[in-house]
Amino acid sequence: MARYLLLIYEDETAWAAKSPEEVQQIMGEYYAFGDSIRDTMRGGEALLPTQAATTVSVRDGKQVVTDGPFAETKEQLGGFYLVDADSPEQARDIAARIPSAKWGHIEVRECQVFPEQPEHP
Repeated sequence: MARYLLLIYEDETAWAAKSPEEVQQIMGEYYAFGDSIRDTMRGGEALLPTQAATTVSVRDGKQVVTDGPFAETKEQLGGFYLVDADSPEQARDIAARIPSAKWGHIEVRECQVFPEQPEHP
């Protein structure tokens, strides 16, 4: 069993153009999807639009904060699920069921496992 991060990318301007009825219908699909993976889901959240984001870096020991995401892209990170899966294929099958996969893209990334850090006295 491994843990996978399923990153949801879509065009947030297209999302903003949807009618309230379309949003309600899509959110119903998301709630049903979440219920269907409840046993394997370890977390997940929708994100606010990129205009609410900031990017932080450190240069010459000083924090540099800029508005928005780091890169300009056609699609933006809109949310994620953290799931357990028995194989990369199973993780991809779960990702393919995310409603946004029909119009956006889902990036599947296996989480790296690090050895336990020894406790300090």
